[in-house]
Amino acid sequence: MKRDYYEILGVGRDAGAQELKSAYRRLAIQFHPDKNAEPEAAEKFKEASEAYAVLSDPDKRQRYDRFGHEGVRGSGGFDPSGFGDFSDLFGQIFGSGFGGFGRSGAPSGEDLVSRLEITFEQAAFGTEQEVTADRLERCAVCAGSGAQEGTRPVTCATCQGRGQVRFSQGFFTMARTCPACRGEGTKIEKPCAACGGEGRSAARRTLTVKIPGGVESGTRLRLTGEGNAAPRGGVPGDLYVILTVSEHDVFRREGDDVILEMELPYPVFALGAEIEVPTLDGQEKVTIAPGTRSDAELRLRRRGITRLGSSARGDQIVRLSVAVPKHPGKEERELLESYAKLIGAPVAAKKKSFARVKKIFEG
Repeated sequence: MKRDYYEILGVGRDAGAQELKSAYRRLAIQFHPDKNAEPEAAEKFKEASEAYAVLSDPDKRQRYDRFGHEGVRGSGGFDPSGFGDFSDLFGQIFGSGFGGFGRSGAPSGEDLVSRLEITFEQAAFGTEQEVTADRLERCAVCAGSGAQEGTRPVTCATCQGRGQVRFSQGFFTMARTCPACRGEGTKIEKPCAACGGEGRSAARRTLTVKIPGGVESGTRLRLTGEGNAAPRGGVPGDLYVILTVSEHDVFRREGDDVILEMELPYPVFALGAEIEVPTLDGQEKVTIAPGTRSDAELRLRRRGITRLGSSARGDQIVRLSVAVPKHPGKEERELLESYAKLIGAPVAAKKKSFARVKKIFEG
């Protein structure tokens, strides 16, 4: 026994056109066979489609309300190709590719990828660089049509120029891309000799890329329309430039900040000093206060990386540490030992040389 159409859609008997459409869209998304692999999904989708086909038609709905299923028996199966807003409804749900309603449009050109290495400074401030792209461009001989000069593509006999062919699948009619013309609606009988009917030919182009400040390794820049041309008049693809930032000899990056590791002699920390430090903008003087700790950090405002999409900049952080001599000279050692004795620091005694020990034993 057939279920009530209002019950199937989950609406009341006073539901308006918009409420019916919303209810059907919800069920279509849930049970369409292309989206739901459950065995009962196709049957539920068919059931919902039938209910919507009747209730969205004023005459059929009136007969159904009066006589039930008997009132609409024999009125014909649900054919989406003849249903006024079906293509619009499913275009919103599944995109323009669902069901094949309308022309599929010309194919797009392929996207291309190019890799580019830039310096640390170029990444920090932005730059313009050139990249070379090997790509397919519109054929100059046939102007991209793919047809021999003096001829033109003809309408595809298989789909009659629609780009799609219809077929029945049980309860309703579907459409697929025409296999003869690949959805273009036309065929080339006499191909262009220069491009073999492709409408494209190989070329090498040098392009200028504007790189904004703040990029980092892995950043992908998109050059719209600079990829391969599309076959026979479609939209060209894009060129994606993937950046690699080379390492710097002195600096490294943390977010938008520039980090500088700096070793200084112990007296600088104890007594204080004014020193020069390198920055991306050149040398800059900074003051180190007496008694500064060896793990101190100095922050230079707005001396870091340009923030991507902004004119603001990060900071430069100078991380200080004590430079310890590995092999102090005689005078340095004597001074260090004197200072150690002064503050009571337990330092290791100087080892006697082997020659001196040997002299003692020899007499």
